[in-house]
Amino acid sequence: MAEAEKLFKINIVTPNGLIYSHRGSSVSMRAIDGDRQILYNHLPILTPLTIGEVRVQRGADVDHKVDHIAVSGGIIEFANNVATIIADNAERARNIDLSRAEAAKQRAEALIKEAKEKHDERLLERAQIALRRAVNRIHVYDELHK
Repeated sequence: MAEAEKLFKINIVTPNGLIYSHRGSSVSMRAIDGDRQILYNHLPILTPLTIGEVRVQRGADVDHKVDHIAVSGGIIEFANNVATIIADNAERARNIDLSRAEAAKQRAEALIKEAKEKHDERLLERAQIALRRAVNRIHVYDELHK
């Protein structure tokens, strides 16, 4: 008899509520100190996340589905084979409106230009973050539609 698949629970929560809850064989994400991957029975961990993609492998073999989620920072906690991501904002790839993401990218680029002309460091920083979020959403959308 084949060994049972080693899956664990993965939840993604935002201030608006639970946006993702499935079992998976791995979860990959971008932490503030680099890319991370968590597998079944990983040691407990609590680490901050940056703007990036969360990838959930739904099964142990490569033919299983991969879910793509855009997150805009937060934290991940893993303990007792449960991964919980508490994100500032998160959006599943299938829910991303590409035209809205591209419009957000254009607005952010215009704000960056304006901030540089005005020498406004606060506006520049906010616009750069908005640009990173928009580019991340576009990237996650593209990953789903490859």
